Amino acid sequence: MPVITLPDGSERRFESPVTVAELAASIGAGLAKAALAGRVDGQLVDTSHRLEADAKVSIVTDKDPEALEILRHSTAHLLAQAVQAIYPSAQVTIGPVIEDGFFYDFSFERPFTPEDLEKFEAKMKELAKADLKVERRTLARDEAVALFKSMGEHYKAEIISSIPADQDISLYGQGEWFDLCRGPHVPSTGKLKAFKLMKLAGAYWRGDSKNEMLQRVYGTAWRNEVDLKEYLTRLEEAEKRDHRRIGRELGLFHQQEEAVGSVFWHPAGYTLWRDVEHYMRGRLETSGYVEVKSPQLLDRSLWEKTGHWDNYRENMFIAESENRMLAVKPMNCPGHVLIYKQGMKSYRDLPLRIAEFGSCHRNEPSGALHGLMRVRAFTQDDAHIFCTEDQINAETVAFCALLQSVYADFGFTDVHVKFSDRPVKRAGSDETWDKAEHALRSAVEVAGLKVTLNPGEGAFYGPKLEFVLRDAIGRDWQCGTLQVDFVLPERLDAEYVALDNTRRRPVMLHRAILGSFERFIAILIENYAGRLPPWLAPTQVVLMTITDRQIDFVTKCAESLRNQGLRVETDLRNEKVGFKIREHTLKRVPYLLVAGDREVESQSLAVRTRSGKDMGVMTVDAVATLIQSEIAKRGRHSLED
Repeated sequence: MPVITLPDGSERRFESPVTVAELAASIGAGLAKAALAGRVDGQLVDTSHRLEADAKVSIVTDKDPEALEILRHSTAHLLAQAVQAIYPSAQVTIGPVIEDGFFYDFSFERPFTPEDLEKFEAKMKELAKADLKVERRTLARDEAVALFKSMGEHYKAEIISSIPADQDISLYGQGEWFDLCRGPHVPSTGKLKAFKLMKLAGAYWRGDSKNEMLQRVYGTAWRNEVDLKEYLTRLEEAEKRDHRRIGRELGLFHQQEEAVGSVFWHPAGYTLWRDVEHYMRGRLETSGYVEVKSPQLLDRSLWEKTGHWDNYRENMFIAESENRMLAVKPMNCPGHVLIYKQGMKSYRDLPLRIAEFGSCHRNEPSGALHGLMRVRAFTQDDAHIFCTEDQINAETVAFCALLQSVYADFGFTDVHVKFSDRPVKRAGSDETWDKAEHALRSAVEVAGLKVTLNPGEGAFYGPKLEFVLRDAIGRDWQCGTLQVDFVLPERLDAEYVALDNTRRRPVMLHRAILGSFERFIAILIENYAGRLPPWLAPTQVVLMTITDRQIDFVTKCAESLRNQGLRVETDLRNEKVGFKIREHTLKRVPYLLVAGDREVESQSLAVRTRSGKDMGVMTVDAVATLIQSEIAKRGRHSLED
């Protein structure tokens, strides 16, 4: 007779085993109708799961945080069923949940088309409306392999064959259609009410280019139509903010096939780049960092010592010279250790904070490249802090304060932190990792950080904190990082002389705030939709004439503003002033200054912002004071956009 304990601590006793669905019905008809799954002793299960022993049970509804994953997983099955209903010869492969949705890969005789996508979605809606019951059954591994082979589903048979023979295989069916899956799933297709197919793509079977190219269908699914509509609206807004399009419109940068994964910075874009670099350099100098520059090419033997050759070789560009194999550096860490080792260090020299705006190259797959967000050639705002174990806490606190201040200056105040612990593929012993993780957890407590666990995502040489900032339309971007490393100092024989005159290993804290300049600038462009705050705008002010009679006055005012440190352009064309204002507004210039005959007579300028706000008429010095005060506010500026 099972005793079921509910989340509120109350108990329900049953004379015989019951399913999760029956438990929900015993609590109330509304809960039974809303039930999507159950959680039994912390494990997610279907509503058909039988409760045969005492357990702690909660009913999962669409209000549960894990409901979305169940809905999306079930919608992926709905897609596969729809595709095979329309094209019975299509073979199904895998259909996982991803961020904001799902995808499913199919083997088919030809690429799917946008028209196919419309057919699939219409069929999915028809199947959802039919409210087909979703049922689970199990088979022995070899029996399941034989079943899928008999159906011509060779990909599924291959997947099942890789599962140990002593494991039963779970299948989920809805109507006459079924698929391999571990579940859980919604109780019926009628629970799937808010979904949309998004796009088509190609994908190699098992991610190997030697295998067949499959047809990948991406989709999204949400709790209800309101959430779906909000998501699609966010996508539309993200499309408007796409940094690649804005980069072209504003003439910031371009990319082309002659330099795959690299960036050609134009004058305006490089002005933005230099502003970011100048700002970061100033912040580092006042925070006690020393700046260095390390070589681009380093011998294979160094990368073997550090462990990168074994753990990162596939992502490194290789060069050969005079019978030596060299690697273009994918990161700056080993070079900084070699700089540290020049001359014996004392405990009095620590902490030593070494910074570099280091150019790095990583051999990213061409299919993964995306504008400035994912490139092969990039620059990191990289730094390494060599310290004693006793200094880890203080350095973590100082770094977190610096990082949050920097993000606020760029306009990001919503930041959360992930704690990433040891990955499967790693360097160093378990004892070393225990020590590093304990040190980082202690530092997190001292810094007063609230963190969420990101299991298995640490660097291969140490655990790390990942700092995630949220942009203006609610998207999260992982940028900053702090990593505790006991491994590299050991492998590269870095030492310092301790107070007791013994030789000890320093701890190496790897840290970055922006991450890569390229990616952070892309985030800035998209966050502000190209309307960068005055301190970052490549052109801060444009002065315009109404007629040729104002050319001398406008030229003189422009020179005065440049002498006061502002980035100024003039528009002296014989065009209507409304046309000029519109053109420079579209270029997102923060301040537009106009001079007509009256302004020349009063030795003043008419001032307006790119948002169209009329700031009135001011002298050139008053304009300079106004703009400089806005620049000083950095990301906290008040310019109306």
